[in-house]
Amino acid sequence: MIRIVLVDDHPLFRDGVSRSLEEAGTFEIVGQGSSSTDAIRLVEAQRPEMVLLDISMPGGGIGAAEKICDHFPDIKVVMLTVSETGNDIMAALKAGAAGYVLKGVGSVELAEILGGIAAGESYVSPSLAARLWVELRERPEKAAQDDLLATLTAREDEILRLVAKGMSNKQVAIDLDIQEKTVKHHMTSILNKLKVRNRTEAAVLLSEAPARG
Repeated sequence: MIRIVLVDDHPLFRDGVSRSLEEAGTFEIVGQGSSSTDAIRLVEAQRPEMVLLDISMPGGGIGAAEKICDHFPDIKVVMLTVSETGNDIMAALKAGAAGYVLKGVGSVELAEILGGIAAGESYVSPSLAARLWVELRERPEKAAQDDLLATLTAREDEILRLVAKGMSNKQVAIDLDIQEKTVKHHMTSILNKLKVRNRTEAAVLLSEAPARG
């Protein structure tokens, strides 16, 4: 079971999400709250595998995400929000969120997304990807990031290019005929070299880089 803390200031929405996830059979809601203060308190008390946060709740979801990621790096933070602004997406990823999901998602799809995140994947709603790319184009440190890409080994570059196409670690392993644990090892090295927190940031960084031989 994947233990989840759910924090949103709309009780009816929380109840609906809680019910649908528990009906999926692989999730257990171990705490609910309505503010950033509640989020920190519940995470400290329950130590869940995952926490779902709204951005616009009292105290702010981004600040709560940053604190949780800093103090409990093993806990997966997922933003579940109506916000589609590029600034919010970037802020969430910079804070360390592993997922950015829009509230219009269906219950079955949400369960699949959270299952993937729990397994080590990252997720940003596809409709928001273009906005994220635009934000990264405008970042002044882009040249420095391009230099970081040059530090990747040939194998790391190969793996990152497959990840950027949306492949999971398992799919990459099959494609390259290597062990999945080897892919995970390379991904850890890639994230460290590129100074990013998750696969989404790494993939977008690659997509924005000049073509390399």
